[in-house]
Amino acid sequence: MKVLITGACGFVGSQLAVHLKQLIAGVEIFGFDNLIRPGSEMNRSALREMGVKLAHGDLRQRSDLETLPVCDWVIDAAANPSVLAGVDGKSSPRQLCEHNLSGTLNILEYCREAKAGLILLSTSRVYSVKEMAQLPMREVNSGFVLDETKLAAKGVSAAGIDESFSTRAPISLYGATKLASEVIALEYGATFGFPVWINRCGVLAGAGQFGTAEQGIFSYWLHAHAAKRKLRYIGFGGTGLQVRDAFHPADLAELVAVQTRRDPPADAIFHASGGLENSMSLAQLTAWCDERFSRHAPEPDLRPRPFDIPWVVMDFARAKNELGWQPKRSLLNILDEIGEHVKAHPGWLESVGAA
Repeated sequence: MKVLITGACGFVGSQLAVHLKQLIAGVEIFGFDNLIRPGSEMNRSALREMGVKLAHGDLRQRSDLETLPVCDWVIDAAANPSVLAGVDGKSSPRQLCEHNLSGTLNILEYCREAKAGLILLSTSRVYSVKEMAQLPMREVNSGFVLDETKLAAKGVSAAGIDESFSTRAPISLYGATKLASEVIALEYGATFGFPVWINRCGVLAGAGQFGTAEQGIFSYWLHAHAAKRKLRYIGFGGTGLQVRDAFHPADLAELVAVQTRRDPPADAIFHASGGLENSMSLAQLTAWCDERFSRHAPEPDLRPRPFDIPWVVMDFARAKNELGWQPKRSLLNILDEIGEHVKAHPGWLESVGAA
């Protein structure tokens, strides 16, 4: 089997390459990356040493894909992954659409011509910001939890939100580009006869992540806490009650390996996530860091930030029931892994350009 990974030198893409080598016998992996993110070169060297064939190119340029080999599957791990993209002053809305929409279209054209299957990595941020913010919450042990006695929205239960939760706008410009990519990918697959899987991913976390506060919050928080960088609890009372779930890219690789061996159903949208057991608030994460690295208190910042929501826990029941998949690595084990990386790389945030 030949597999092409876009964004191969990023954290998720490189981890998928490493673990798929172990999970799929005889797999030949090709990587494609524009290498614009600080830290990418480190992964590039490591991937080459393990036999991954890498091509330097930009997915926005269709011609950059023309010399790639014909592969059986494409795993699209390339995107601008920040929910603030297009509104944060670091990228324009047009740049965001070029990265996340034009790039997807060029990948789909490659798949159409090569008859390759596509596994598109999407996001939890395709869901309605307004309806997520209106979910009933109560505070328990320094974190928000869902108030099950007041639930009324479709697609949410004690286990978290499922794939039927509302995607009604607003979902952020970033979320809109990913939702549009899902729709066009499924249409291409149905029209041109190649398999398409959509994995809506929760927060991915692990050692070696190019952590920023907007993209890799768990990794960033540990590195910043240990370095005594300024940390802030933004919004929601400024006490860090907001909750996210997380999972490890090695677990994502196991899901991807299963999907390469199966034909997708007509509605091939699945959650890949840590779920309720792998969820934690920022305040709880800070308490873990205080014990591991010594005390360092974040500052409260009561100003609201666009698209922030208090609680996101993704229910992976469909993937478990239909594909036999669930995350194996606990959040505490993931934090321990990142903690060891923090200890070994005290200047990590500077080396990967995290502000």
